[in-house]
Amino acid sequence: MKKTLFVLLLMMATATAFSQIVAHAGKGPKRKAPATTTQETQRNVVYARIEGNDTILIVKLPEVDIDLMNRYYQITETYKGRKLVSNVRKVYPYARLASDKLQEYDTILAHASSDAERRQLMKQAEKEITDRYTEELEHLTFSQGAILIRLIDRETGNTSYKLVQELRGKVRAFFYQGFARLWGYNLKTEFDPKNDPEDEQIDVIATLLERGQI
Repeated sequence: MKKTLFVLLLMMATATAFSQIVAHAGKGPKRKAPATTTQETQRNVVYARIEGNDTILIVKLPEVDIDLMNRYYQITETYKGRKLVSNVRKVYPYARLASDKLQEYDTILAHASSDAERRQLMKQAEKEITDRYTEELEHLTFSQGAILIRLIDRETGNTSYKLVQELRGKVRAFFYQGFARLWGYNLKTEFDPKNDPEDEQIDVIATLLERGQI
């Protein structure tokens, strides 16, 4: 949906696009490739012993929160719960990316020589995020977009509205929020797992994802 894509692009621009500014300037750090399963196993091997013709590896396994896993299984007992798991899996990487890149904003934007330069950097970021992420974000559903807004608040400690306000100004934040509301989004949505049952479920799923347990 084009309307969904547009709102998501506006939101994601404030939280992920700055990496493109850095890369464009040739200053972006290179990311290491994720470790393979074999490498992970090697790092977790404590020692090995030989018994007869067999070599037995002694491996340190990660801790598992039984209560959290039981809660996860309860969620997946229903179709709605399994759909929620699928949606969170889809958008959680974007929320994590938002959190990681937001930390870079504070440092890099702090070195801008003027407000004009700061605005120019973020304007360039919006263009580059559109160029890079259009194909990915256009496939997100309305539900996934709404979950992403909540997850960004979870990961950054700020609503999408506040991020836009801090990075692009009050006028732009007001415009984005007005447009988002036309299509059913609310950039001021806060993540509240203590009082919102669905947010509590999202928190369980996201926690297990970040621990690599699902």
